[in-house]
Order: sequence, then C-alpha cells, then structure tokens
Amino acid sequence: MIAFTLRSCYNIINVFIMVKNTSRLREFEDNYIRRDKPDLLRNFQLLDQLYKEAKALSVFPLQDPLSDLDIDIKIARVINSVPKTS
Repeated sequence: MIAFTLRSCYNIINVFIMVKNTSRLREFEDNYIRRDKPDLLRNFQLLDQLYKEAKALSVFPLQDPLSDLDIDIKIARVINSVPKTS
C-alpha cells in the first residue's frame, strides 16, 4: 500500500499542471522505462479488459464499420494536401 502525503500529492498535481524542467522529466521517464520491463501477460489482461469495456459501452464491434469512411477520406485528403516543411 502506498501512503500519500499532502506534499507528495501536491507535487504530483504540479507536474501535471506545468512541467518547467523537461530534461528532468525526460530523465524520470527514461529511468521508469528502464526499471519497469514490459509484462506481456499484464498487457494482454489490460487489452482484454478494455475490449470488454468497449463492448459493454456498445462502442465495439462497430455496427457499420464503413459508415464514416467518407469523412475519414476527406480528413486524409486535407492532411495530405498540407505541404511538408523542413
């Protein structure tokens, strides 16, 4: 069990509001990734739970997967028409 103090909660909230030292945040993320190795079983369990939640909300599977295809094509055309900058 993790005990949170008022100061630690404030620090966590402050990080989400504004990151002033991005190099320190990047260092934290790199250390976190290095420390916590991927867990395939846990990832599949999360995926399974997300799928069950999507089905419960009637979001997945789609009733008509091609219903909004024309909108997606229009969005893709607009995005692809923007000139690439260097």
